[in-house]
Amino acid sequence: MESMRRINRLIVLLTAMAFLCAGVSLAAAESADQIYVENEWNFVDGSMDSRHGIPDSATGVLDRIRRTGVLRVATEPYYAPQEFIDPEKTGQEQYAGADMKLARLIAERMGVELEIIPMEFTQVLPALAEDQCDLTISALSYTPARATSYTLSKGYYFTESVASSGFIIREEDRDKITTLEDLTDKTMIAQSSSLQEALAASHVRSYKEFRRISTVQAVYETVRQGKADAGVVDVETAEAYIRNNPGCGLCMAENLFFTLDEAYQGDRIAAKKNEEMLLYFVNGVIDEALEDGTYMKWYEEARERAAELGL
Repeated sequence: MESMRRINRLIVLLTAMAFLCAGVSLAAAESADQIYVENEWNFVDGSMDSRHGIPDSATGVLDRIRRTGVLRVATEPYYAPQEFIDPEKTGQEQYAGADMKLARLIAERMGVELEIIPMEFTQVLPALAEDQCDLTISALSYTPARATSYTLSKGYYFTESVASSGFIIREEDRDKITTLEDLTDKTMIAQSSSLQEALAASHVRSYKEFRRISTVQAVYETVRQGKADAGVVDVETAEAYIRNNPGCGLCMAENLFFTLDEAYQGDRIAAKKNEEMLLYFVNGVIDEALEDGTYMKWYEEARERAAELGL
């Protein structure tokens, strides 16, 4: 009888422990669900320790990446030094630049292969919704519209310039285009779907024509050829292009530029909407790359190579 009572007490104890463990597991799961969130700006600024690979609790696209063993990254490879094509290399290795190094580190930390998918800039974000890629890494800037439609990472590259975007013009027009009013009878151009397009559309009220074009390189060339009078561009990238091509006949319009609030600054990585867990992993890799200056080292190396290529 005493033996039976001991067995019954043991069963009760084990049952209680099982319920306790279940309660702890449930609480942990609920807590995990609450962790992966966007901030008040609708981008993800939290991160996880990504050095141990994709966690067993992974869900959504992060879980799919683990199961397929491949991370698919969309980019427009014509925005040096972040992403560009190195003509001396072939295959996946031809995609060079600081962002492509970051993409390779993300895949390495995930323990999967990397597939870089080149496409036009206007397609790199829609490709996420159409399931053509898992991440977009293409020197993306934050905008409220993008944050509403996609899940964005924390910023990982911040320009040293006070001005974020400005106007590239021909040298001969340096004294003719100095204010926004000077654009009244001019043709303006910007890369389609870019932050610069949005800034120009919001702040330039009077112009003769506003054209959109597929690449930043095409913006430069269109202005150089006189088919447009002013191109709205990223200041740092455009200044690098002018330095690397001293005979191009282009310059930046002085004292004519846009500055951004802090939340808008920094290049970011994008995923499908509601993929916060994936972006927590990505942010963990971003933290690692920024902590010891690795990303800036990649950036400087890429800038030197882009200068050699005249990009």
